[in-house]
Amino acid sequence: MSSDLVRPADALWWQVYPLGFTGATAEPAHRLPRITAWLDYLVETGWNGLALGPVFAASTHGYDTVDHLRIDPRLGDRADLDALIAAAHQRGVRVLLDGVFNHVGAEHPVFQAVLAGGPEHPDNELFRIDWSADDPTWDCFEGHRQLVTLNHDSPRVVDWIADVMLHWLDAGIDGWRLDAAYAVPTTFWAQVVRRVRDRHPDAYLLGEVIHGDYAGFVAESGIDSVTQYELWKAIWSSIVDHNWHELVWTLGRHDEFVRHFRPWTFIGNHDVTRIVTQVGDPRIAGHALVLLSTLAGTPAVYYGDEQALTGVKEERIGGDDAIRPEYPASPADLPDHGLAPGGTALRRLHQALLGLRHRHPWLASARTEVLTVTGDLLVYRQVAQGHTGPGPEPRLVVALNLAAEPVADVPLGDDDAEVLVVSAADDGVGQGDPAAVPLAGSVAGVRAMVPARGWLIAAPR
Repeated sequence: MSSDLVRPADALWWQVYPLGFTGATAEPAHRLPRITAWLDYLVETGWNGLALGPVFAASTHGYDTVDHLRIDPRLGDRADLDALIAAAHQRGVRVLLDGVFNHVGAEHPVFQAVLAGGPEHPDNELFRIDWSADDPTWDCFEGHRQLVTLNHDSPRVVDWIADVMLHWLDAGIDGWRLDAAYAVPTTFWAQVVRRVRDRHPDAYLLGEVIHGDYAGFVAESGIDSVTQYELWKAIWSSIVDHNWHELVWTLGRHDEFVRHFRPWTFIGNHDVTRIVTQVGDPRIAGHALVLLSTLAGTPAVYYGDEQALTGVKEERIGGDDAIRPEYPASPADLPDHGLAPGGTALRRLHQALLGLRHRHPWLASARTEVLTVTGDLLVYRQVAQGHTGPGPEPRLVVALNLAAEPVADVPLGDDDAEVLVVSAADDGVGQGDPAAVPLAGSVAGVRAMVPARGWLIAAPR
């Protein structure tokens, strides 16, 4: 892992699904360079991490791997990936690969050889196959027969997955997203992680975990982080239902998680309905982005969310297509208004809020103190943990208003304060003028007007 780059846990990530982003078809082609063409856009928006979805040879959507050591010919070849990694590192950008290690595709040659060879085949132990009937059956991922579960009790599977992870870490990647990590025993991960850490002690390992004991999973497996789905759900549903109380309850759990590990936070990814669709419009999506940018964790933005793209995740064959679209060949092909209505303004808001995050790196492990909460209004303070430098501990105050009318006289705490960023005026998308926010001082501190369907972020002077 390159020592001159930011720690992956401290990075701000752009998540890209390569097969969709590049418009991949069944025809082999060198498409990974289309992602390389967007690296300057990535940096200019404020990210310094690139989290790639599946890039290995697969039969369909990429999560049905048939060769972990070969780049999917629909995306290109090893030279294309090497060039992408090198170009990213030259720009100070970390690179994460997606590892599908719970299962393989049914077309994987090893699995096909076992089916042909029967229960006596030497690789039979790599899978969980029931040979008792005329036609063999096998454990599969969540009922998908084409996704064949590996036998994680086998030491040979430990060796297999550890060798794959080390192969690509040796090639220069900075870490792994472990797909469907929740479906794999933590005892298996612990064995693999020990092997990986022996050679790459700083490799960043992120597990996809939907629910359950997040802190326990991290502790037992030895990985660095898990996906904070609880926070994702609470953010969008609190906004939709005008019920900040749900989020406040979740923030209590989130604070506890942060005491043990740095959660991977997000408001969109390749498996969920896009945030603009979820909350109704790009302006209100700004509330979700403010939360992502100011709450503790390792924040990730899914490609297209910064451009106000819409899309519904559906539970059917092809139900992911709408949330995994093709991007233009390069940023030069972006329309002036962006890829969707409000796209350019929302991207500029990402630049402003990611910039704020860079200027306040302590937010990554900050403690949240709720100051005011109603159905429509939430005011919270972020406080640095473990501050040892001169002066008072760093703090920011965030106020979010879902009501159709502005809220006056909102307390921003006991200190004199200045507004750093505020939502756009006149119900527009993006950011407005902080100097235009009415502030009033009193013995109880500073009070502000929070715009209708708007928000602001303030800091002590």
